[in-house]
Amino acid sequence: MRVLPYNMEAEHSILGAIMLSNECFESVAEFLLPLHFATPINGKIYEAISKLISQGLMADPITLKAYFEKNDELLNIDNGNYLIQLVNSVISIASIKDYGNLVYEMYLRRQLVLIGENMSYNASTFELDIEAADQIESAEARLYELSISDKRGGFIPFSAALDDTLAVVKRAYESDSSITGITTGFLDLDKWLGGLNKPDLIILAGRPSMGKTALATNMAFSAAIAYAKNAEGGGKVAFFSLEMSSEQLVTRILAQECMIPSERIRRGEIKEEDFSKIVKANKRLIELPLFIDDTPALTISAVRTRARKLKRQYGLNLIVIDYLQLLQGSGEKRNENRVQEISEVTRLLKALAKELDIPVLALSQLSRAVETRDDKRPQLADLRESGSIEQDADVVMFIYREEYYEARREPPPGTDKHAEWLDKMSKIYNLAEVILAKQRHGPIGTVRLFFDGRYTKFDNLLDGRKSSCE
Repeated sequence: MRVLPYNMEAEHSILGAIMLSNECFESVAEFLLPLHFATPINGKIYEAISKLISQGLMADPITLKAYFEKNDELLNIDNGNYLIQLVNSVISIASIKDYGNLVYEMYLRRQLVLIGENMSYNASTFELDIEAADQIESAEARLYELSISDKRGGFIPFSAALDDTLAVVKRAYESDSSITGITTGFLDLDKWLGGLNKPDLIILAGRPSMGKTALATNMAFSAAIAYAKNAEGGGKVAFFSLEMSSEQLVTRILAQECMIPSERIRRGEIKEEDFSKIVKANKRLIELPLFIDDTPALTISAVRTRARKLKRQYGLNLIVIDYLQLLQGSGEKRNENRVQEISEVTRLLKALAKELDIPVLALSQLSRAVETRDDKRPQLADLRESGSIEQDADVVMFIYREEYYEARREPPPGTDKHAEWLDKMSKIYNLAEVILAKQRHGPIGTVRLFFDGRYTKFDNLLDGRKSSCE
């Protein structure tokens, strides 16, 4: 039978070094756990050492022997002789962190072997209700959990952090604009946010028909166009569309670029001059660094795997997910409590942003509580299904169009109220608000945009007028 990877000498040296000098425990305590030891007896000794030191007590062969006798554990320590042998096996106290890394490395290798064997067994066992794709996602989830369990990070000197920060400040100072991240394509929004910055998790939320997907598509398109033109704030974009197909998204982009209503393009009701516009737009957009994945019901582990692969093969600067509530958690938590599942999704999306060092823009639904209020502007409490969305997000934005609600309150024509309604509609027509409800690194407030429902297109507002969006 195959022997799983382990290093008994390193395990003995760690335990012996700590018993010789309890101060050594600090070198490994933050990343080494009892379960990382290959031999159960060594893991229990390490756990006992941790308990004694945490209580301010000395951990040596004498106190540990008394501890085990009191707790009726490890009856095979040979009257304390095994503990003394561990102390005598120490070669160097100074090398304890290296020994800890070696023990942890062996633990990771054992887990990889077990995951591989589990994959092999599951793949060989045919069950109708478990597809191969589900097994792949389950394996990816286990590998991901193993990768993020590594706690061997640590402090960095303030001087190093200061150098990194000054480099960012210098780039912003030398820049001609206020953008420090990926551009949104909207002047005022970029001024408030400084662009979409890494490694932020940005939530864009709104009620149905407010234009969440349209706004996110505009942002993704603007970033990709800027990259194609070598303009500042550009980037390669991955768009995970769990609700709409890739054809629908591309139709929207063509409608915006050609100024042709998307329903006419979809139904083929276009004139000859419209078709020539589409051909010209196709030539401009064919090299656009915008990648669309319209696979429905994706798991968060699948998103992570595909994003990592895309970044490795082509490069990646921004991820857009439409939308959050359609993502599924890991195989173990799927179909359990939905709030816990969404909490896991937002936590892992934030981890993905940090791992890939890019911003992640995720769309989110809002609860129906908005519809019961007179003022239907969204609030943080309206975020649907989980308070972890607000907690994990670096930026929370809401999209709100008062015109949508006011148009459904039209009074009878010819009345004074109808005249007042017309006057109000003239002031809010084609206006949208992006409400910055949370920004971890900047101010909160409201940015007004122009919205053209015919082309599902947002644009800048300058002095109350629609600006030209080049």
